[in-house]
Amino acid sequence: MPNLTTKELAGLSDQLDFERVLYSKYQTAVQETTDQELKTCFQNLAGQHQQNYTCLLKYLH
Repeated sequence: MPNLTTKELAGLSDQLDFERVLYSKYQTAVQETTDQELKTCFQNLAGQHQQNYTCLLKYLH
């Protein structure tokens, strides 16, 4: 892992939190909607935010 400044680490931490929150919100939306087209869209968006989270997390290891 490259040496990161405190500010860069704080930014990554904020982005991880943001991605986690968006994933959770889209997962909730999947459960609450009955429209199959919206459900698929929300599932895709949740998956993308989960991938973003995982990618950022791997960068820190």
